Order: sequence, then C-alpha cells, then structure tokens
Amino acid sequence: MSPALKKLGLVALYAIAMAWVESAVVVYLRTLIGRMLPYQPDPLPIFGGLGWIEAGREAATLVMLLAVGCLAGGSRRVRLAYALIAFAVWDIFYYVFLVPMSGWPHSLLDWDVLFLLPLPWWGPVLAPVLISLLLLAGGLLVTQSEAGLHPLWPRPWAWRLHLAGAGLALYAFMETPLHALPGGAAAVRSALPASFNWPLFAAALALFAAPLVDMARQLLRPSPS
Repeated sequence: MSPALKKLGLVALYAIAMAWVESAVVVYLRTLIGRMLPYQPDPLPIFGGLGWIEAGREAATLVMLLAVGCLAGGSRRVRLAYALIAFAVWDIFYYVFLVPMSGWPHSLLDWDVLFLLPLPWWGPVLAPVLISLLLLAGGLLVTQSEAGLHPLWPRPWAWRLHLAGAGLALYAFMETPLHALPGGAAAVRSALPASFNWPLFAAALALFAAPLVDMARQLLRPSPS
C-alpha cells in the first residue's frame, strides 16, 4: 500500500471515530433538552449555559479536523486537502451513526440545524451531505495525485467560483435567520424555515464544484500550466 493510501486510511479512521463521538454527544444533548428532532424553534435553548459551550464545541471540532489535516500533509495544499477529507468523512458518518443511535434522520430530506455560528444554519440533511461529497472528491484528487507526475490543484478562476458558491450556500442555509435579525436574538432562535431554496442551492453547488471540475479536466488533459 502506498504512503498516500496509508495516510488516507488513518485520516478517514480518525474522522469516522470522531463522527461517532459527535453523534453520541448530540444524542446526549438532545436527550437532555428533550429535543431529539432538531426542527423546532430555539434549537439549543439556553439550558444551564449550554449555548456558549455548544458553540465552543463546534469551533473546537473544526480545529481538530484542521489539525489532523496539518499532521497528515507535507505541504500546505496537501494539508488542506486532508483536512477537507476529514471534514467530509466526519460529516457524512455523523448522520450515518445518528440513525441507529436516535432513529433520526428518517430521510435525507429531514431538516437539521447544521451549525450555530454566527447564526443557525438550517437545511435538509441532503444539502450538507452533497457538499461533503464534493469536498471528499476534491481532497482525494489532490492527495492521491501528489506523488505523481502531475499533482493537481485548482486554478485561480476555479477558486473564485468556489468561493462564490460557498457564499450562496451559506445564504441558503441562513436565509430565514437573516430575515429574522431585525427582531433580535430571540426572533433568530425561534425562526424556522418553511422551505429550502433548492434552486439557489443547486446554483451554489454548481459553483462550489468548480475546483473539482477543473482538476478533473487537468487529470484528463495534463498540461505544463
């Protein structure tokens, strides 16, 4: 087995184990506050000061995923790629493990509160899973091509489209809380989306996939540039 595949296996194993821990913590928390189904107003009530602790846990999770990428990669590009792989595997298996632990989600279209910073992110489970699949594919292309004759990396135009897609996706996730902002913090916590803007998210996903498309083209037609 090549060193790149060994690293990939270890990063994936770490992310899967971390997903189990994350799923367990979420089940404990939702059991504690009596909200196993996340699609409810005030998704994380201020219960014993849990609000800032949960926000800190989410930030710490991102640091841990970035750290394992930094440890696995030998260059900035490969470190970022491994971090994205870890994030994608963690996110996908988080939902996989929630099913036997809690019986939720019932389908990929179930609503979830994806993140709490800086506002609640709302979306069907399918939406973050699709993003994670793109991140996983892009990370795999970078890490597994690094030792070859033509290491892959997106060109600037692809990154610009990618960032535009990320911005649109964030708006799709936070659209309802953003509209509730004038009403204050209580209104934001109580705001529930009635529907998901799939056309906007589809456009965001297409732009978000630009680096993957660019690297696939490079793979098929390697060039000195």
